[in-house]
Amino acid sequence: MQRTLKAAIGALAAMVMITLTSAPAYATSMARTKDNAAAYFVMTDVTHEQFVVRLDNPADIEHARELLSGETTDRPHLLGRIKPSTAPYNPRWSYHLKPETIGFFDVAIEVCDATIPYVEEHLDEAGGAFLPGYVWCDWSSRLVREIPAP
Repeated sequence: MQRTLKAAIGALAAMVMITLTSAPAYATSMARTKDNAAAYFVMTDVTHEQFVVRLDNPADIEHARELLSGETTDRPHLLGRIKPSTAPYNPRWSYHLKPETIGFFDVAIEVCDATIPYVEEHLDEAGGAFLPGYVWCDWSSRLVREIPAP
């Protein structure tokens, strides 16, 4: 019972966090038109593994490009909901971030922090006590480059 309560509290905290950090992103992505193209970025973390994310939101694409150019250092880390399936643009990993949930952050709660390989190794546990609500916020994540669309 106590473990279930902790998982529920963790999930609620993660949901609040993603809502607060990504609410503008959701609104902007809803306004996306066919003229706006997705952009693909490689991120890394403390493990030096690489993970590809797809950004659909024009404001997030602009922010990612500003991070890469050094124009800004605000909100350098990525946050979003994982989907336990391989994406064509990120075939090395058996999960990916849902583009419509991706946002950027400076500081996040510990319950969603995990490295790229740790998520892979514990993917069957995601959504419960590990990464409640499938929200992932790798504290050491950072973008390293933009890549062409696959």
